[in-house]
Amino acid sequence: MRATRPHFYLKEEMAEPITTEDRARMLQLIGKFTGPAPWYLQSFPEVKGCEWIHHGNSGPLAHLVTLNELGRKNDPLLALNIYCTPFLLPDGKLGIWHPDGRKTIRLLAFDLAQLKHFPLEEIAGWFGNSGDSVYSVVAPLADFEFNTDQSEGTHPITVPAEFSSLEELAMTVNVRRDTGQEPSCAIFILYAHAGLLEVLPQHWFTDTKTDTGYQWITRVGRDPVTHRLIGDGIRISPFCLTEDGKNLETLLS
Repeated sequence: MRATRPHFYLKEEMAEPITTEDRARMLQLIGKFTGPAPWYLQSFPEVKGCEWIHHGNSGPLAHLVTLNELGRKNDPLLALNIYCTPFLLPDGKLGIWHPDGRKTIRLLAFDLAQLKHFPLEEIAGWFGNSGDSVYSVVAPLADFEFNTDQSEGTHPITVPAEFSSLEELAMTVNVRRDTGQEPSCAIFILYAHAGLLEVLPQHWFTDTKTDTGYQWITRVGRDPVTHRLIGDGIRISPFCLTEDGKNLETLLS
């Protein structure tokens, strides 16, 4: 049996105190960030005329999250497996990103107006057998991926036109490490409009300081006031990162 641990056991490291007002504002922002299915269903982007539905934790539809027209629970338009994170593109299309294997992040874009209904029975047990993460009877408008085994820094990346209006998308993923002293997580920030990908290893998040697999960073975004990256995770208190985005500045609760 796993020993009981606190939600996070790093010591708080603050360069400068954060005001009560800033702390409250950051916590409110984090609460609105979208996280992966099915844990962060309540934070999923609102789609007009539709609703997100979680189909429970057992049975052939276990952990499945679907996008349905209101009142049509058994005829979804789109299905997401665990670890998928949806987001709205600036032109109203729906984007989804998810880890695809141990060294890849995959991104897809769908035109919401083109999605078609399918019966739930069509995907009963589908994800468990196929290993896929997204199901739709309509092909995505765009589908691309990038390797997460990349060095720290900013790299050029070719992005499909359907994503070109996206200014900033922060994604988190576990990364390969050779020792317990190396970061076990990195934040990848896609600046699609500029064709750039920034890799920010989290030097405070190592095997020696965290319980990898039990604690993990799930969602991160930019505070528009301080321009710092802020976020939270499973069994991790909300946090604010240092200016370079690679170390812990402070815990927010």
